[in-house]
Formats: sequence, structure tokens, C-alpha cells
Amino acid sequence: MPCSFPRRLGAFTARTLRALTGVVLACALAWPTLAAAEPVRTPRVEAELIAERTALVPGEPLTVALRLKMIPGWHVYWLNPGDSGLPTTIAWALPGGIAAGPIQWPAPHALPAGPLINYGYEGEVLHLVDLQVPPALPPGATQTLKAQVDWLVCKETCIPESVELALTLPVAAAAGADPTWAAPIAATRRALPRPLAGWQASAEGRGASIALTLVAPDGAGDPGKLRFFPLAERQIEPSAPQTMTRDGNAYRMILPVANDLAGPLPRLTGVLTAANSLGGGVTAATVDVALAGSVAAGAKPALAAAPKLNLAPPPPTPDLTLWLAALSALLGGVLLNLMPCVFPVLSIKVLGFATHHDRPSTLHREAFAYAAGVVLTFVALGLALFALRAAGEQLGWGFQLQSPAVVTALAALFFVLALNLSGVFEFGQFAPASLAGLTAKNRTLDAFASGVLAVVVASPCTAPFMGAALGFALAGSAWITLLIFAALGVGMALPYVLLAWFPGWRRRLPRSGPWLGRFKQLLAFPLYATVIWLAWVLGAQTDNDGVVRLLLALLGVGFALWAWRIVREGGSRLWGAAIAAATLTAAIVAWPLLTTGTEARAQPLSGSGAAPATEDGWLPFAPARVAELTGAGRAVFVDFTAAWCVTCQVNKRLVLNDADIRGAFARKNVALVRADWTRRDTVITRALTALGRSGVPVYVLYRPGREPLLLPEVLQRQTVLDALAPL
Repeated sequence: MPCSFPRRLGAFTARTLRALTGVVLACALAWPTLAAAEPVRTPRVEAELIAERTALVPGEPLTVALRLKMIPGWHVYWLNPGDSGLPTTIAWALPGGIAAGPIQWPAPHALPAGPLINYGYEGEVLHLVDLQVPPALPPGATQTLKAQVDWLVCKETCIPESVELALTLPVAAAAGADPTWAAPIAATRRALPRPLAGWQASAEGRGASIALTLVAPDGAGDPGKLRFFPLAERQIEPSAPQTMTRDGNAYRMILPVANDLAGPLPRLTGVLTAANSLGGGVTAATVDVALAGSVAAGAKPALAAAPKLNLAPPPPTPDLTLWLAALSALLGGVLLNLMPCVFPVLSIKVLGFATHHDRPSTLHREAFAYAAGVVLTFVALGLALFALRAAGEQLGWGFQLQSPAVVTALAALFFVLALNLSGVFEFGQFAPASLAGLTAKNRTLDAFASGVLAVVVASPCTAPFMGAALGFALAGSAWITLLIFAALGVGMALPYVLLAWFPGWRRRLPRSGPWLGRFKQLLAFPLYATVIWLAWVLGAQTDNDGVVRLLLALLGVGFALWAWRIVREGGSRLWGAAIAAATLTAAIVAWPLLTTGTEARAQPLSGSGAAPATEDGWLPFAPARVAELTGAGRAVFVDFTAAWCVTCQVNKRLVLNDADIRGAFARKNVALVRADWTRRDTVITRALTALGRSGVPVYVLYRPGREPLLLPEVLQRQTVLDALAPL
């Protein structure tokens, strides 16, 4: 007996040492797991792969999970994202013999997004996946599970993100539960939707709706509010209401059929969620029943044409202060004078400098009048834009040029000015005597009118520094809008004011003489060129018939002005009748253009396959298309442009159409998307607003897994090549 205790103690010690050795060995084998399982963090999401057990056991399945934790206010999407969005995807790279099953999706939540309803998750979600482990896997080794994970995370804006995750696990004959993640994984598994137990379900198609009838077993409690989530898109309209009535143990849900119903619908499949319980503590269940009757596409919701996604990043200048924005507006206004769209008006002002040799006080007065016209017009334009946006209109900088009526009126105005400079007529010939005398004697009024005209002509242009400043202005209060637009006007008027205040440079001009008449006629040609450009813009907004109507109207105006000169020189009264007929004909021909709406023709908002590329390889813009392309791992270059934007057209011809740039896009497999804002388009306007911009041009490079990159308004070849280089 006394000798047995040491033997028992020795045996106990040996067992303890073996156990400790096993623990140490297991910890050593598990150490790579701990090192490799650190979460990957993006600015909005924390992601990692987690496992239910501490090791892989040969021949036994293992549940792993993709854990996504979103910062407050952001969400990711379910298998069926609803009105917009993209589901999370996992592309596994597993060691030989290990196979991954499909994602086991937790029940989603309905996530309102304005008029839309999306299906997804907020906070934290675990996506369970069962791995099949081969029996021949040798114990004692380690295996690394890798996955490429892509998701779309959204708040007011949507960002596609992509990360690579890895999880290293030892291979052991037996394994215990992971102390951190076994319980959350088990809880997620218990909450997964499962077939209804004891309930009877049937579905009947009734044209544009489906009646889903659910009969509860005897003694079942009140399930509370029910919500049906279809597994497939384009079956049930997400944003239309689902109604429910109760008759004893029977619950009848009326489900609206999608307005873009995808083919026949023989079965109704989806997930049913309950506010309380469907029995046994279950709050989510799967539904899969044959569909009797017949269905047809439902009515299109009133706001179904709203953008389904807004893939724009948050404003790229969050630290922009009021005074920095005002300074940017001031510099942008100065540079606006260099834009080609302002040249015709400035050329006329230069002619005024050469024609008149006045006292400094007269020049100063004219300069301030011109500046007042510029600043007040900018302020009026800014406040009108602010008021219209506050009333719900989706507008941005240059909104007036989105109207065919405004383009037609401007083309007529510039055509008349060009005819005046060409000597076809003089304004005083047909103006009332009092007004003619006033404008001839009071050049201050002429200077003020020139300032107004300069702003109208400059509105299609966005100079450097202007983009962020205008976005800041329209995102703030009315007083901020007034200040920023006033700073923009001061910047545009400043060069002319300085030239008038310090007129020493005028001594370099030739003295008055016959050359002034020729120079005046020469300045008509930039105005004719502007008319040609406006006709091209009108063609982009309407069609060839619109261009022909404009040209015929201008022909009538030109004939009327030419005939008026003949009448003034003593011609026959028949010329007066010809003038009236030409004027009336021009008005009748142009009337359809003056009453044409501003909305762009509808474009499909579905994925990249919904619309073909144009001849030059550019796809039409749709937020869902950008999300689909980036979700597939492709970079996307988006060109926000308009036909009336001169800067846009210069960038397009000198940079975007450059052979080296097109070659770089092709080598990097960059998808090209063009957002044409020539006519009003609420989808594009909202995308610009989310970018912190209110006008075009805007150039954005969407890069999978990284923040979108905003490029400058005035493009350089090297700037684009540098942006593409890291791809």
C-alpha cells in the first residue's frame, strides 16, 4: 500500500505532462491561426474569417463564417438586395480536397433608402459556410483557407469594397469549440430561416399581386407583423407595400408583383420574418410553394425611376471651410476668363477699349458697372439654383443650358450680335428712340449688360477650383450660396476691373483708324462659331430636326434684320410685309424648341449588360452598372460630361480620345462609363451631389477595394496615366 501512492503520483504526473504537452503543441499549431486571423479593416467595415472549432478534423465538416461588422449607419446586402445593391460574394482558394458549400444567409432586414427598400444587414452579420474536410488529411499539419470577399457597403453613398482574407488552422484528430466564436456561430445557425413547422402555406397569382395564405397550427401565438423577402430579384416589388389580413388562424399577405417581372413564376420562394414568433422561438422561415393562378407585371412605383444606387464616395473635401471655399471660387472666377466660352464677350469688351479713349473716371465707372452685372447675375443664378434645389428639383451648375429653349434663345441672341458686328444692321435702327439714346449716351448701362451676358455665356464652363466651391455652396445655407457665388463673380470681373483701373497697357494698342471697323467685323466670327456650337448642343439634346428648325429660324431672323435695313434706307413698304412674314415664320418654326422639356430620355438603370456600349466603347451611366463592374473586380472610369460644357469637349478631344490614354485604359481593363448631363438627368445630378460637385466636368476612377479617385476638372494626359498606373 505505501508503495502504490508514489506509483499513482507518477502516473498522474505523466498524464499531466502529456496533457500539458498536448496543450502546448495545440497552442503552437494554433499560433499561425491567431496571427493570420486578424481582422481586415476598411474605413467602413471590419472583416475576418472565423471558425467554430480550433482545428480541422479529417472527415468531419467544419463551419467557418465571414464576419462583417459595419460602422453605425452603414449596411451590406442580402442574397436579393431589393431595389438596389449587390450581394456579398466569397471566392474561395482552398487547399486540395477541402470544398466549400454555399453561403447560409441570415434573414435580412428591410432597409428604407428614400423611396426605395433594400434588403440587408446593419451592425454585425455572420455568413456561415460549411467546409467538407477530406478523411485523408494528415493530422499535425496546418492548412490555410483563403478567400476573396467582395461587398457593397452603403449609407447615403455606396462603396464597393474587396479584401483578401485568410484563416490558418491546424489539422488534428479531435478539436474543441473555439472559445470566442463557437457560441456566435451556433446562435447564427439557430436563427437561420428554416421550413415552417406545422404551418400550411399556399400562394395564388392574381394578376399584378400574389396572395400568400399562411395557416398557423392550433394554439400558435400571434406572429406579429410579417414580411416576405423573395429569394430572386424581379419577382416581388420591394418598395411597394405588403398588406396582411387575418381570419382566425389564417393570415393572408398580398404581395405586389414586380413591375419588371422576370419571366414566368411557377413557384413562390423566399424568407418570411415575424416580429414575434412563428412558433418555437423561430422568427424567420423559408417559404417554397407552388403558385396557382397567373401573374402579370405590376405597376411601376411612382419613384421607380430614381437612382437605384449612388456609388459616389463622400465629398472628397470634408475639410473645406467657408473661407477656403470662397477663395477657391474667387480663383475659379478669375480662371473662368480663360475659358473659350467667355471669349466672344471679352472680345467685344476689348473692342470697346480700342474704340474709346476716355478719362480714367469714365473707365472706372464702366468697369464697376461691368463688375456689378457679373456679380449680381452670379448671385441671382446661385440663389435661383438654391431655391429650385430646396424645392426638390435636381439641378446643378449650368442647369439653364440643359433646356433646349434656353439654347435656342442663346443661339438667336449670338446670331443677332454677330450680324450687328458684321454691319448687317445697327441696334439703334429698330430700338425705340429713347432707349437708343439712353444706351448710346450711357455706356455704363452697356457695361452692366455686358456683365450679365458674360455670366450667361460662362455658365457652361467649370474652371479649376470651381467644382469643390460650387458643391460646398449648394450644400450649405442660402447665405453660404450667396457668398460663394458672389466670390465667383468678383473673380470673373476682377481682370477687367484691373485693366480699366490701370489703363497703361492700352498705350500698346494702335490708334483709331480703319482697322477698327475690320476688327469689329472680325469679332463677329467667334460669335458665329458660338452659334454653330449651340446648334450642335441642341442636336445632342433633341435630334437633327431640332437643328434644322433652329437654322431655319435663324435664317428668318437674318432675313428680317437685313430687310429692316432696306426699309430704313427708304425701300418699298413691301419689305415691311416681308419682315413680318419672316419674323412670324421664324417664331412658328422655333416654337417646338421653345416648349421642349428638359428631362433626358430615360436610360436603363440595370447592370452592365442592360445597355450596349457606344461606338467608341463608352457605356451609358447607371449607378448599378458601376457597382456590377467594380464588383467583378474591374476599375471603372466615369466621365460626367455635357455637350454644352466646353471644358468637357476640350478634355475629351485632347486627352480622353488620345491614343495613349485609350491604350492605357485597354491594358488596365478599365471599363469606360459616360454620364451625359446634356439634358437634365436626376440620376446623374444625385451622383454629382454625392461627390460634392454641382456641375461638369467631373472625372472619377472607381477602384475595387479602394476609395474612388477624383481627377481635376482640366485633364492632363499625365494625370490620367498616373491615376491608372497603380491598377
